Amino acid sequence: MARKRLLIEMGMGTDLRGQDYTKAAVRALKDALWHNSVSIAPALGYERESMEVDVEIGVADPDAVDRQLVADVLPYGRARVNVVKGGLDIVNRESGNTTVMANAVAVVYLDIDEQARDGEPA
Repeated sequence: MARKRLLIEMGMGTDLRGQDYTKAAVRALKDALWHNSVSIAPALGYERESMEVDVEIGVADPDAVDRQLVADVLPYGRARVNVVKGGLDIVNRESGNTTVMANAVAVVYLDIDEQARDGEPA
């Protein structure tokens, strides 16, 4: 079996008034995922649940993100969520409110049986 990168999707999400980094991160991952239907696993003869999805989130305050809530966005597959310093905090000087911007990337992997793929019995 060989772990193969099959797909990469990127997205952006915001929380306009609540300064909620998890909400912005969840919206960023949804933005990355909800514009397509990932059908590559079944097309290759694998269950969708066998996909491994590495999610990386960039926000100004990484410790403020609930990684499990971000992972729960995925409809199938096994998630690994890493949160790093990034994104953007946009301060409204008049109101004092901060808009939080998060960036997300989701990379989908499958363990591919090389022999089966080449037409040989596994």
